[in-house]
Amino acid sequence: MDDRTVVAALDRAVAIIDPVLDVLAERDPVGLKARTFRKPTANDTAIDTMLDTLAKTLNATDFPGTAAWLELDAQARSQWWVMRIGALNTVAVAFPSVFGVLVNRLPLQDLLGFANQAMVLVAVARENGVVDRPAHVSMLASVLCGREVGLDTAEPDSSPAPGRECGPFALLHAMWDVATVLRDVSGELAKRPRSRGIYRVLSAIPLVGGVASYVGERGALSRAAKQGLGWVHANVESPSHVSSKGASRMTRGPQ
Repeated sequence: MDDRTVVAALDRAVAIIDPVLDVLAERDPVGLKARTFRKPTANDTAIDTMLDTLAKTLNATDFPGTAAWLELDAQARSQWWVMRIGALNTVAVAFPSVFGVLVNRLPLQDLLGFANQAMVLVAVARENGVVDRPAHVSMLASVLCGREVGLDTAEPDSSPAPGRECGPFALLHAMWDVATVLRDVSGELAKRPRSRGIYRVLSAIPLVGGVASYVGERGALSRAAKQGLGWVHANVESPSHVSSKGASRMTRGPQ
């Protein structure tokens, strides 16, 4: 498979991932993020008190756009995506292994695992100021496919990205969409950081396979994130690829 085929598929994946990350970082449909900056007043109603309680709960998770998020540095924000969002998506990646070796023979787990790692790697790059799409594609090609394609290889699709939902399943839907566009490069999927050998063996055992697969995939995701951050530091130094907006777009206070 040539580089251009891989780059084209990864570019379509990034086109899906970026809008979803924007939604998570910037949307505040019920105003809970804004409330994390609010001080209670004597005129508060019972509804205000309830909403403030919900806002405090959200703030305790350090969710992007909250007051707590603004206190995090780039390293902590990067780790948030690995530990919080990556962990959630990994449940979907690991679930097929509950059925044992039969499902493990299908490409579904590698597709979802690759998509999950791609989403987290792009989020980590953005938190470190890298917002250039060709840079994202080159990073994914290097870390997940072992291909050094250069920052000028990608030919981004200029068509507008579709609107994205902001509900609790937005990430899972996006991961499935990314997995769908990656079917064209199925031969590249096994090149991503994968579970250690012992976890792959245990994942073939019915019932306990899901737990083993989850632990293994979490470890693989952490290694992928570290490699992605290493790629950013080693390869993306030009101002044309690094922007201060990369962090600020995800650390806004109330508008």
